[in-house]
Amino acid sequence: MSIDIDPLCDAPGLTVTDHIENTQFELYTDRQVTPRPSAVEDHYFPVDASVTVETGSIEIPRIAVVETRSSDGTLLARGDDLEMPAGEYHLGINPAPTKLYLYFESGFTVATTDRTTRIDLEGSTAVTLGFRSLHQRPAGTITTPTDPEPLMEAVSHLGSALQTTSPERSFPTLRGHPPLVEPGDEFTVPKRIERPETGVRIVVPPTYRALYPVVPLAYYFAAEVVPGSVARIEGDGWEHSLEPDVERRAAEVLRQSFHFDCIARTEGFYPVDLHERETTAVDLDWAALYEAPLAERLGTYLEVPFDRIESELPQWTLTTDVRPDPGNVEALPFVAGELSIVRSPETATPADTGPGGGIGFLRAPEPEPGTLVRGGTGVDGGAAGAADAPGVSDPRGADPRGTDAPSEAGGALGSADFVRPEPVETVEHAWVGDGVPLDANKATLDAYRRRLETESVEQSRISVLVVCNDEQMREEGKVSDLYGLRDMVQFDIEVRHDLTRAEMREVLASDVDFLHYIGHVDDRGMQCTDDYLDLTQESLRVDVSAFLLNACQSYEQGEALIHRGSRGGIVTLSDVANSPATKLGRIVARLMNSGFNLRTALHVSKRELLTGHQYIVVGDGATTICQSRSGIAAVIDIDSNGSAWNFTMSAYPNGPYGLGTMYSPTIEGVSDNYTVPTDARIGGISSEQLNGLLQLETLPVFYDGELHWSDELLPL
Repeated sequence: MSIDIDPLCDAPGLTVTDHIENTQFELYTDRQVTPRPSAVEDHYFPVDASVTVETGSIEIPRIAVVETRSSDGTLLARGDDLEMPAGEYHLGINPAPTKLYLYFESGFTVATTDRTTRIDLEGSTAVTLGFRSLHQRPAGTITTPTDPEPLMEAVSHLGSALQTTSPERSFPTLRGHPPLVEPGDEFTVPKRIERPETGVRIVVPPTYRALYPVVPLAYYFAAEVVPGSVARIEGDGWEHSLEPDVERRAAEVLRQSFHFDCIARTEGFYPVDLHERETTAVDLDWAALYEAPLAERLGTYLEVPFDRIESELPQWTLTTDVRPDPGNVEALPFVAGELSIVRSPETATPADTGPGGGIGFLRAPEPEPGTLVRGGTGVDGGAAGAADAPGVSDPRGADPRGTDAPSEAGGALGSADFVRPEPVETVEHAWVGDGVPLDANKATLDAYRRRLETESVEQSRISVLVVCNDEQMREEGKVSDLYGLRDMVQFDIEVRHDLTRAEMREVLASDVDFLHYIGHVDDRGMQCTDDYLDLTQESLRVDVSAFLLNACQSYEQGEALIHRGSRGGIVTLSDVANSPATKLGRIVARLMNSGFNLRTALHVSKRELLTGHQYIVVGDGATTICQSRSGIAAVIDIDSNGSAWNFTMSAYPNGPYGLGTMYSPTIEGVSDNYTVPTDARIGGISSEQLNGLLQLETLPVFYDGELHWSDELLPL
C-alpha cells in the first residue's frame, strides 16, 4: 500500500505517510486511538486507504476548508466555520498532502485558529477516514511509429487519462496522467487505454511543427487528431481555425477554454464564489454549458473572440519549446500533462559567446576589488572577466594545490551548443531538444520518467545534505539553518566540509532528497580535497533526487547527474561571484524548504537577483523536495497605500496542486476563491488583516519590490 496510517507516538492522533509522494502529515484526536482498517467503499469519493477510529474530535494542523456532503453526495456546506445538526455526513478536507475524507454519523462544528482546523463531534463517534494519494501514473504505454501520421493516432489517445469530460476536469486531480508514448515499428495500444468519444477533432498538416503545439489540446479535449492541409478544430456543426499561426492559436484556445471551464464548474459539485466568474466580461449560460457535451461546450466557448477576453486571462505558467524532431515524441505526454503551451521552433538561434569561447552573454556586473569568484579559468570568458580583475581572490578554476595550471580557454562549457530561445509570455519556460537554452529549463526525458518512479521510501523524513568544499565559502554553508524550519515537515540536515573524491562519490550514491553543493567546478569537474571528480567521465551511481550546484559553469556536471539518476537541479552557465551566489543559494534554500519546485524557485530568485539569469534548471523543473504548508506555492507582493495595503498573491502549480487548483487567501473578510494561475489582487486591506495571513506560513514577500520573508516582516 502506498499510504501508511499509524498512531502517533507522542500525542493522541494519527500520522499519515504517502510513500509515493514522500509526504507526511499528522491528525490529532482528543484521545488515544487505534486505527482499524475499513472499506474504501464507505467514502463518496475514491480513496486508496481507509481506517476507522473512535474520537470526539479531529484536528488538522493547517487552515483548511471543509466541504460537507449528505449521504447521497449533495453539497450542504463549505467553509472553515460551520455548525451542522445530527446526521450522516461525508467531509472533504482541502488542502492536505493527500486527499482526505471523513465519514461519520453525528452533528459537528468546524472552527479554525491561526494554524489549525478543528472538527468537534457530539461525543465519542466512529469516524472513518479515507486517504487518496495525489500521485498520478499513466495507465500504460502506446507504441507507435514516429512518422507524423501514426503519431497523430497516438496523440489522439492522450485524453484517455481524463477522469471526466465535464468542466471539472479543469481540477488537476480529475485529469490523470496521459499514457506514455514510445517508438516502435507497429502501432499498439493497451486495451485499458480508451479515448472517450468527445466529438472534437483537431486537423493539422502531418508535420511535427504543426502537430506538437496541439498535443495539450488533444489531451485536454480528448480530441481525435487527423491530417489535413488547413489547421482547425472541429465539432458537430462548428469549426475554429488555427490558421495562420498554429502555435499562437493553439495557445489561445487552451487558455480560453480552460478559463471558461473553471467558471462553468461552479455550476457543478463546487458552487463557490469564484473571482473569475465575478469579473468576466462574458455573459454565457454557465448552467447550460456545464450540462452540455464537451464538443458543444467548446464550440460555444470559441464563439467568443479571444481578444475580447484576453485581458481577463491570467498569465499562463509554462511554455515548452519542443523541437520538431521524432526523437522528442516520448516527452509529449509529460508536456501535455502539465497543460503547457507548446511551441515547436524549426531553428534555434545560437547564443553569442565571449572571447575565448566563454559565455560573455551571461556576464554579471563588474565585481568589486577583492570579490571571490566561484570559478573561472584564469582566462577571459568568465563572469565579467572576474578571473582577470585586479584584486580578485581565488578564482574557482585555479588549481587547488596552488600551482598555476589554467585550463583551456572557455572552460568546460566553451564547446557547448548554446541557444537563445524566443522570449515567452509565461512565467516559466522549458526546452526539449538539443542545445543548452539560455534562461530556460533544459528538460530531459530521463528526468520526466523519474516522475513516475513509485518505489516506497524507507523513511518519511526529508534529507538535505549541504556540501561545502571551500573554506572561503562557508558563509553559504549556513543555509543548513534555513532547511528544516517547517514545523509540519521533518528534515534530516547534514553539513559536510572538504570531501575527497571517494567521499563525494559516496554522497552522490546516497539516498538524499536534496544536495546543496558549494565549491569549485571547472572543466576538470567538481573540486575535492585530493583532486577533481568529473561526473561526465566517471561511471558512478547517483541516487540524489534534486540538487543545487552553486559553482561556476556547473551545467555539464549537473547534466551528468541527471543522466545518472537525479530528477532535477539548478546549475550555472557561467562564472558567478561569491556574494550574489551566496544570496541566491540562501533564497533557493528557503524556497525549496517552503515547497517550491525548482523552476518556480529560480523564477522568484531572478526577481530579486540579476545574477539569477546565470542559472538554469536541468531535468524536471517541477521537482520539489516537500509540499508547501498550504499546498500551492505562493508569492506575496505588498505595498503601502496610505493607512492600508495593496496585496497580490501569485499562485503557482506545484506537484499535485496543478493548474486549476482552487485557493483562497486566508484574509479576514475576504471570501473569494481563485484558480491557479490567477493572481489574487486585493486592495485596501488593513495591517491586522495582512499580519493575520502572513503569520500562518513563512512565505516569500516582495515588499516595495524587494524580497523578504513573512516571518521577518511581522508585525507590519
